[in-house]
Amino acid sequence: MRPGASPTACIVGAGFVGPAHVEALRRNGVEVRALVGADEERAQRSAAELGIPRAYGSLGAALDASGADVYHLAVPNALHAPFAREVMAAGRHVVCEKPLALTSSESAELVELEKKAGVVAAVAYNLRFYPLVCEARERIRAGALGKVHAVHGSYLQDWLLHDTDWNWRLDPAQGGALRVVADIGTHWLDLVSWTTGSKVSRVLADFSTVHPTRRRPRGEVLTFSGGAAPVERENVAVSTEDQAAILLRLENGALGSVVVSQVSAGRKNALSFQVDGGTGSLAWSSEEPNHLWLGHRERPNEILEKDPSLLSAAARARTAYPGGHQEGYPDTFRQLFSSVYAYVAGGDFAAPRDFPTFADGHREMLLCNALLESSRTGRWVELPG
Repeated sequence: MRPGASPTACIVGAGFVGPAHVEALRRNGVEVRALVGADEERAQRSAAELGIPRAYGSLGAALDASGADVYHLAVPNALHAPFAREVMAAGRHVVCEKPLALTSSESAELVELEKKAGVVAAVAYNLRFYPLVCEARERIRAGALGKVHAVHGSYLQDWLLHDTDWNWRLDPAQGGALRVVADIGTHWLDLVSWTTGSKVSRVLADFSTVHPTRRRPRGEVLTFSGGAAPVERENVAVSTEDQAAILLRLENGALGSVVVSQVSAGRKNALSFQVDGGTGSLAWSSEEPNHLWLGHRERPNEILEKDPSLLSAAARARTAYPGGHQEGYPDTFRQLFSSVYAYVAGGDFAAPRDFPTFADGHREMLLCNALLESSRTGRWVELPG
């Protein structure tokens, strides 16, 4: 990358989240130079649909020829670690979807490789970038709730409710040993740890597989595709969890609990959390992302509506539109990428990073290890300090 030049992007993967990355990057004025697909034909087709000028059938080919500075990994979980390793070995920057890897040994290796390669590496925990989540963090840091003593909430979806629902995430070889916890549970846990400023220190987990056997279609199906024509199916045993109930403790001593599920009818993508302190509480929901509930004992409760003029400086910096103009999920990607690309353009990679890093991604992998162990033993499990 030339000094003073604006970083350019290459998208690796064109499923659900790849196009979301493209849209957010373009809103930031970033040139999306290339796309990598599963093969040359599909790459060309997806690139044409998204208006991307270059298409490649392999990551290696893109690294050799695309000239892009930052590579966005929007591929199945099993490819995160090997692709991130390849990108950093080539001296390029990387934004990886979560989870960072399939195992903590892989994620630990990536953290060390990032340091040696001298590149910028981020994990797409984009939910941190809702304006009112940022506001919640600032209020907690300022002591508005007093000493935090509890956090609780849920992350609920219904897209795997039926035994005929299928996606690559159900295959441990592609998605890993954990499913709902790794896919959406880590989002909730990262969000609450970041918002409260306190990491999870110990966990007790109970997992449930509602459909131990699913009827997988013979052939490809699209995630979130809705109703489809009848297809031929085969029975497949499922070993990963459909739902989980988790008790936790934060390093500051606060008690926590969360339920995560992909089999909760009617909940399409519902994340919520509440933080309780000695002098007040606050709560936020992704289904009403422009409202922050503020709880009091001695006076009426409040609803803070997203309005830059009413927010802290940190939250205002993550707000793109005036009060009354709603901001949602796509805007979180825009704000995340804005932070990453400004950091890359700045060139001072020793400066503090205001976005989720590979170290954060590794911490989530250690948390997944602890949750899996707890679910198997029925005991509390401590996380490394």
